[in-house]
Amino acid sequence: MTISTPDKDLLRHLVLDFKQMNQFAEEPWIFTGGEGLRIQDSTGKWYLDGLSGVFVNSLGYGNQRILDAAITQLREMHFAPPLHGTSQPALDLAQRLRRLAPAAMQGDTGPGIKLLSGGSEATEAAMKIARQYWKQAGHPRKYKIVARYGGYHGATMGALSATGGWERKSVFEPLVAGFLHHHPPQVLRAMLRDLGQPADDTVAGIASARLLERTIEAEDPETVAAVIVEPISISSAGYVVPAREYYEILRAACDKHNVLLIFDEIITGFGRLGEWFGADHYGVAPDLLCCGKGMGGGYAPLSAVLIAGKVWEAFLGEPGDRREFHHGHTFGGNPVAAAVGCAAIDEIEARDLIGNARRQGAHMRSRLEALQREYPDVIGEVRGAGFLQGFEFHAERHPKAAKPGKRFEALAKEHGLIARCGDEYVAFAPPLIAAHADVDEMLDITTDCLHEIAGQAERLSG
Repeated sequence: MTISTPDKDLLRHLVLDFKQMNQFAEEPWIFTGGEGLRIQDSTGKWYLDGLSGVFVNSLGYGNQRILDAAITQLREMHFAPPLHGTSQPALDLAQRLRRLAPAAMQGDTGPGIKLLSGGSEATEAAMKIARQYWKQAGHPRKYKIVARYGGYHGATMGALSATGGWERKSVFEPLVAGFLHHHPPQVLRAMLRDLGQPADDTVAGIASARLLERTIEAEDPETVAAVIVEPISISSAGYVVPAREYYEILRAACDKHNVLLIFDEIITGFGRLGEWFGADHYGVAPDLLCCGKGMGGGYAPLSAVLIAGKVWEAFLGEPGDRREFHHGHTFGGNPVAAAVGCAAIDEIEARDLIGNARRQGAHMRSRLEALQREYPDVIGEVRGAGFLQGFEFHAERHPKAAKPGKRFEALAKEHGLIARCGDEYVAFAPPLIAAHADVDEMLDITTDCLHEIAGQAERLSG
């Protein structure tokens, strides 16, 4: 499918995410179709989608099971009034999510499920749940939320307040009160290395988690409601993959000081790390788990908050008690979106796509590590889990200010590959359906791009 050349003035007036529209209008990138792992633009060129759209297209383009579920539900009932009731697809999806929730979240009653439409809605709801929970649990002074510098939790004002990168939020300040931040493990590792001290991921993770506990203690634990973190964080501020010890200490600190632990699994949930959730990958369960993106495969806006049983029980009572969660969105629990979510989960289970992400993710990791050995002056470090793998450029030879990741992004686009590129890193998050040959094709293109970057560096140094 091709389309006529769009009007530049129209393009300048269409607001896209994080883009300067004057520039975009000069070189617009307009997508027209997709099939499997590939997406086509208006020039007819096809690209290998190494990012699952934006971590969401986990089941590829044109998945028939999900298309059939959406069409069937659209014909039956496209909307259910959320102020008055719910629908069978929403109940079916909630049942699946309760079954998949980490065992430690089950409790006596099983987890509560709040269905929503997008990641920002889920993280915002989770932080509101935390504040309301403590008021109803007899600790009304608990309101502060501790997050990580570099983390990204969404674009709404509360979620943005938890976000730790200035790039996305400084123009909107002042933001919501009551949000604090701590430095992630890789910052402490870099500081220790600058001081000539040996520091690996484990040491840095332990130090970061202990400093976070010190933050809670310094703020007065009776004022801290929750800690919110992404199991693996990937944003414009960096690509953070903490060691397991970081989360073990964090969980223990939250238990010790009566602080709820929130996992933002908008990206890492539904098989991305080779397990259903990042909580399963790390073996540490949160009190509130936010999920989205791959939950519906991109076929409908869909997200949720899984609420541990011990927390959910505080919201049950009589109508006059006003203990219900005072929060809602028009499209939360939409029957079409819920039917899509059910079909997505069924597809993941029927095709063992989590196992595929684990196996093919290991293959991707081995190829990236081989590239690191081949280009030691280009690749500084390889890291990730499951089907979220990537590398950081050699900091001394390719400093962040030079934006080597953006050079890679431009080269990859020329070669027909889409990846997630920050200034100093490149990450891959292909659809869970990606086969061995698909991974090889992505890494073959990556090899070509790295060869060009290495050649450019040699010419500049010469």
